[in-house]
Amino acid sequence: MEPRTSISRASADRIEVRGRDLTGDLMGRLSFTEYFHLLLIGEEPTDDQRFFLDVLLVSIAEHGLMPSNVAARMTLAADPDSVQGAVAAGILGAGSVILGASEECARLLASGREPAETAREIHDAAGRVPGFGHPLHTPVDPRAERILELADERGVSGEYVARARGLRAAVAAAWDRPLPMNVSMAIAAVLLDLGYPAVAAKAIPILARTAGLLAHLAEEREHPIGFELGRRAEEGIEYGR
Repeated sequence: MEPRTSISRASADRIEVRGRDLTGDLMGRLSFTEYFHLLLIGEEPTDDQRFFLDVLLVSIAEHGLMPSNVAARMTLAADPDSVQGAVAAGILGAGSVILGASEECARLLASGREPAETAREIHDAAGRVPGFGHPLHTPVDPRAERILELADERGVSGEYVARARGLRAAVAAAWDRPLPMNVSMAIAAVLLDLGYPAVAAKAIPILARTAGLLAHLAEEREHPIGFELGRRAEEGIEYGR
């Protein structure tokens, strides 16, 4: 395969992004959300795609002093000149537990597997169903509920939102108790119904959490707590052999 890129190229007097003139066409016309969509997908978003990209980015950008934010703040405390390093530390510490399993959820929904069979198989294997359960948000994850509510209101709920809801019922039956659908499943379902590929489901949380990390780092510079977080960890954890 011939090596190529179709994202961007620059010359002395022009920057071209996805075949469009950056300064002559995109700057001043597109919002950052619309520009992100263009970069990621190669096309400008529809009204519904733009609306829900904003919704999803807002929904998952911030969630308090989670480990990823703590890691970023402690990194900045140790090296105040390395904002980029602190952001990197936070993103590297944001995996399927903290950042969410949206891509895994999208692949599960896109597989077309029957919800009841899927839930039973995972339950019998003592596994974890991606997109269900939350250590804090119970009996519901309010972010997930709001995403689905907006999808219904705007008429974009389709096959994948229906599958997510079917899986919620199947999970409750298999576990003999309801498990909250978390924000990762709701993000995946709506993105798929809007025509996005499964890989986009991971890009959304990464971009969103970057914004949250930058907010924590700006606050860390004004009101530092990084070393205090470390001190409290020392006090709160018993040392033993």
